[in-house]
Amino acid sequence: MTVSADRFVLAFAGERRIAHGPLAGAMAAIHAAAHAEVGDGAAVLVFDAATGKVIDLDLRGTVEDALARLAPAPAAEPEKRGPGRPKLGVTPREVTLLPRHWDWLAGQPGGASVALRKLVEGAIRAAEGPDRARRAKAATYALMTTLAGDRRGYEEATRMLFAGDWTAFDAAVAGWPDDVRETVRAMAEGAWRNGEGR
Repeated sequence: MTVSADRFVLAFAGERRIAHGPLAGAMAAIHAAAHAEVGDGAAVLVFDAATGKVIDLDLRGTVEDALARLAPAPAAEPEKRGPGRPKLGVTPREVTLLPRHWDWLAGQPGGASVALRKLVEGAIRAAEGPDRARRAKAATYALMTTLAGDRRGYEEATRMLFAGDWTAFDAAVAGWPDDVRETVRAMAEGAWRNGEGR
């Protein structure tokens, strides 16, 4: 799978964070570390910052070669023609509801489409914080497992991450190498900032 050049990444050489930011900008540091550290036994790992999962990169050749293998940033989709309001991004799709649902929608100001859009927008807003918190926890867990799964305090940190106990999580990771500790703390804060814990 080709990775997009604008994907935000975190890169480590062993326990040391060597880069973070869009992959295109981080590639020089990643490439240099991968080629310099081969004999040291310090593995270079690149993580997707949104998911915490390791990204496989083809680092053969020069930095320019590695950059050329990245996928370009996604282009805007061409304007679609047809029913709906394409300029607003509104497209028709089939919705299956019970007769009482259709009756209720028909009686709403603006009709069924307006009522459904309002309901969906309300649900998105209500779930936004908890959804972001779940994604932040999952990303922290994935990165933490790869970088610190064999470290003292890992199991306690995992329990506290999912329990939402920031103080105990912070204490559990306190003895980890500086870059690993600060990275997992920063990622875990996403869960607490978005409605869980603290």
